[in-house]
Amino acid sequence: MFENSPVNYETGQPAIDHVRAALNAGMHAITANKGTVVHAYQELTTLAKSKGRKFMFESTVLGGSPVFSTFREAMPLAELISFRGIINATTNIILSRMEDGESFDDAVKYCQSIGIAETDPSGDVDGWDASIKVAALATVLMNTPLKLQDVQREGIREITPAMVDQAKGEGKRWKLVASAKRVGDQIKARVAPELVDSSSPLFGMMGSSTGLTFRTDVLPDYSVTVSEREGMKGGPEETAYCLFADFVNAVSEVKK
Repeated sequence: MFENSPVNYETGQPAIDHVRAALNAGMHAITANKGTVVHAYQELTTLAKSKGRKFMFESTVLGGSPVFSTFREAMPLAELISFRGIINATTNIILSRMEDGESFDDAVKYCQSIGIAETDPSGDVDGWDASIKVAALATVLMNTPLKLQDVQREGIREITPAMVDQAKGEGKRWKLVASAKRVGDQIKARVAPELVDSSSPLFGMMGSSTGLTFRTDVLPDYSVTVSEREGMKGGPEETAYCLFADFVNAVSEVKK
């Protein structure tokens, strides 16, 4: 069962019920819905194991690039200490177009016209999408359940053309940066606009490019980047690929 309903940031429903029903019916459940991970990861993982099925969600963050599966399969004993990067393509396109002289409103309208921003763009521009992705990453990879209220959140509405121009004149750029860091037995998580300069790996991520750098106890810095390509509009192709890859992995593991 491929579950791709719109995300509910507050409860994860009805996607959680869809996945639960599929697992109880003996199906593998594969989803791009981040709410299932943030609000019911442990429950659904345990249920899947009890049924001999798979609950898989690679496409929930950086669709098209293996993040969860890399840690699960290639780095199973690595302890994730922190991560930092750009995980919302829509805001990155908006800020990139503002750097080229477009207004915030016109940049939002462009994103809506190509289908990557909703009629109500608040999920992207107010940082909700990035925050729920941070919570999902921390929940799975740092073994620390986080909810939206645990992520300090600030969007990009207050970034003005004047601020973008000033940053450009100083050789810097505004980016909506998502991060989480283990501090003692707690996770400090944040999504907020930050000024980055040319020394930052985030500086060159323009348009729909996204990426994360992970710091672990065994590998100081491991980076995953989804770079913009000619004609790329942030469509469903990369997400569909990850959904299909999860399906192939699910049935392959069962055959083993």
